[in-house]
Amino acid sequence: MNRFNTKTLGCKVNHYETEAIEEILEKSGFEKVSSEEPADVTIINTCTVTNMSDRKSRQIIRKAKRLSPNSVVVVLGCYAQVSPEEIEKIPEVDIIMGTSGREKLPEYIREVQMDQKQIIAVKDYVQSSEFESLSIENTSDRTRAYMKVQDGCNQYCSYCIIPYARGFIRSRDLEDSVAEAKRLQEQGFKEIVLTGIHVGSYGKDLEGDLQLIDLIEAIAKVEGIHRIRLSSVEPMTITGAFMKRYVDTKKGMDHFHLSLQSGCNKVLKEMNRKYTVEEYKEKVDLIRKYMPRAGITTDIIVGFPGETEEEFLETQEYVKEIGFSRIHVFPYSPRKGTPAAKRKDQIHGDEKQSRSHRLIETGEEMALEFIKKNVETPLETLFEMEEEGWIYGYTSNYIRVKAKAEKNRNNTLGRVKIKEVGTEPVLAEVLEEDE
Repeated sequence: MNRFNTKTLGCKVNHYETEAIEEILEKSGFEKVSSEEPADVTIINTCTVTNMSDRKSRQIIRKAKRLSPNSVVVVLGCYAQVSPEEIEKIPEVDIIMGTSGREKLPEYIREVQMDQKQIIAVKDYVQSSEFESLSIENTSDRTRAYMKVQDGCNQYCSYCIIPYARGFIRSRDLEDSVAEAKRLQEQGFKEIVLTGIHVGSYGKDLEGDLQLIDLIEAIAKVEGIHRIRLSSVEPMTITGAFMKRYVDTKKGMDHFHLSLQSGCNKVLKEMNRKYTVEEYKEKVDLIRKYMPRAGITTDIIVGFPGETEEEFLETQEYVKEIGFSRIHVFPYSPRKGTPAAKRKDQIHGDEKQSRSHRLIETGEEMALEFIKKNVETPLETLFEMEEEGWIYGYTSNYIRVKAKAEKNRNNTLGRVKIKEVGTEPVLAEVLEEDE
């Protein structure tokens, strides 16, 4: 029997796709082993968001061959899609696939094992408009289910390579999405996280004028699904009509990962983002109008070409004004083929690191402040793990908590009160009425 292992870099979409690939292989008679065990086949699902991602991918490729010298090495994902010619030059690689056609992988592996010839199967996305539906059946070790409902991006931010790696927007059929939600519910899942490359564009390529909120409402009708969470949305997805319908489902979580990238209008414009800081704040205020305790998380890029110290400080002050519950900070990384990478006013690496450290400190302060605001407030929580007498879980507004467990409450819903302010997981107690 062919033994295989997998290694994944990057976002939740990549991890979801890796798990789907694992099931495709297992159904074809392959046996999965851990990533550190020798194998006949090694699958490496790559990321290309930053230069560091590319470098890590190359390191993992070479390490895989050292672990299993005779293995078939498969490289797929965003880096393989954007730069197949770079990967082709790495002698350890046997199959290059990109970000589509995963169902053909067992066939390609057996072909390489027979003929010992490299296969390059990277599909050009220019003509592609069909969503490649993947599903995961073996989800017994988790309590939250990720479900990919969208792929591709039409935004073309000046710093981002992802539209070139993932192609134009493509949405999963609504009925197919609901069918998977029902299947996940039957396996015992109470929370579904809707994920994709640009989730807010869901439905724009489908007939019937569908929108993301239509999908959320359809999944909310599945009996037994208690919580629906969004992986990430663009600010302009948020409208009064969206929020009213979202709240009315009674299953939408009060946590939004609302992409920002910069708190300076000049930088936002140069990034080719489609909103201003004033519009962004309006969206945050709208969320808090409907969900006062909502956790707002975001991504921010520091050191974008031409960003001055004053513009960075403008972002830092804006972040404080918004009061995020958590921020993810990324030093700008030039991506070959994007407009921003061609600019001559690149920021020195040391300065980018300095800004990154300063903004991370600001983010840590805000995270503690957000937790402080939620102390002694009953918070709905999905308990996800029990360990040594402690039960761990996430509140609806995405604070990770731990509490003393009198019994195993794994994959159950309850309410907690946070008792102490600190780094996550924070100490909480389970409310008596939920015992």
